[in-house]
Amino acid sequence: MFLNVDKHNKNKMAIKDDSGYKLTYGDVCLTIEEFDALNLPRSVIFCLCENCAGSLIGYMAFENNKQVPLLLGAGLDEGLRSNLESMYTPSYYWVPERKAEEIKGEKVFSAYGYVLLKTEYEPYPLNDKLSMLLTTSGSTGSPKLVRHKYGNLEANAENVAKVFSWRPDEEVGICDLPMNYTMGLNVINSHLVVGATVLMVKANLMDPDFWEFIKVNGGTSFCGVPFSYEVMRRVGFDKMDLPKLYTLAEGGGKLTDKMFKWIATYAKENGKRFCATFGTSETSARMAFLDPELALQKIGSIGKAIPNGELFLLDEAEGEDGTVTGELGYRGPNVTMGYALNKDDLQKDDEFCGEYHTGDIAKRDADGFYFIIGRKGRFLKLFGLRVSLDETERILKTQYPNVDFCCTGDDKKMNIFITDAGLKDEIIPFISGKTNLHNSAFRVFVIDEIPRNDYGKVKFAELEVLAGK
Repeated sequence: MFLNVDKHNKNKMAIKDDSGYKLTYGDVCLTIEEFDALNLPRSVIFCLCENCAGSLIGYMAFENNKQVPLLLGAGLDEGLRSNLESMYTPSYYWVPERKAEEIKGEKVFSAYGYVLLKTEYEPYPLNDKLSMLLTTSGSTGSPKLVRHKYGNLEANAENVAKVFSWRPDEEVGICDLPMNYTMGLNVINSHLVVGATVLMVKANLMDPDFWEFIKVNGGTSFCGVPFSYEVMRRVGFDKMDLPKLYTLAEGGGKLTDKMFKWIATYAKENGKRFCATFGTSETSARMAFLDPELALQKIGSIGKAIPNGELFLLDEAEGEDGTVTGELGYRGPNVTMGYALNKDDLQKDDEFCGEYHTGDIAKRDADGFYFIIGRKGRFLKLFGLRVSLDETERILKTQYPNVDFCCTGDDKKMNIFITDAGLKDEIIPFISGKTNLHNSAFRVFVIDEIPRNDYGKVKFAELEVLAGK
């Protein structure tokens, strides 16, 4: 079965969520078999995900039984979801029961608070290697999808479990990141593949119930994005009594050196370990890992490649101090097939062929450790979620066709430049609602016109000067 779940102790707890559901490995196998008995056709299935047992068991069953799930957040804006539906025409939806009326469709099956709905769309040809789909920018509902192939998720799960030394009898992984986010999904996969327990948590980090659930259920490993650790510092995480929590991992964006040092120091002084990692959806999550013993020596580093992977630099430029800079690339069995922009692309074969160029600018020091220092592409990571600046502009221009927009920013704020002062107060609530990101992620600047060159290309340098004033 998927992730070898049938090879583990049937009586061992596999999944426990803060909605009250508990599944042993025996329960997981039985439910996957019940899905199999439905004889669903090989087709695209939209999974509206929450961090709960029902959401997780559906994903596992679809992977095992050769359907192709597209993992989306259950809170995705209705208009964005409808747009994706019209483009990819899923034959089924797997959704929380409360959303069944909204989605509509024939009820086929239900389990653990989720329901399978058959749509009016017929299955269509899919590449035989295609196993799963993720959006490249989940919060904007981008139609650009990452095409995973069979073996990607399993390879990354096994290699990450190896580098973290997960042990089935001792590990209780905490999935606080959304499971439709590649890093959250990897937390799940890397624990289940070794027969450990996964805690699925919908409560947020600022909710005392989150920490109580973790403590009561003996959570041992936590993975957060930079924003997670900012919240944890504000709520006094370093003063909490969490005796079982041993591993603190980070991914999904670059920590400031100050925050990196704070977590690493806390871990060392409290008998825990801090593991910095780096990954992308295109590599089925993680591709780099920093040995926790070196966290305070290599502050800010993403470390080296995970087992069976290889990091390298493109267009190398050597520095006088023995460092080398260039675009970060990766080779390994977890590299996905490429992208899809429409359903016809789901018939395409493997285009990456085991090698992915990240678009991130990295430095390799004299000891062979990598550091991310910039980004080539038009993406930000806000609160750990990858957000496309181009998709955000598209959403704004669709809503306000007579206004010129341009978006820039960094991993702390998105800057939205507009040419209509009358819209200033409504832009942030609108785009916050569309992307499911907090208002604090955005700033609006009103300017007379978007600066462009003779070829119509935006002069981003001028906008950055305006944003810095």
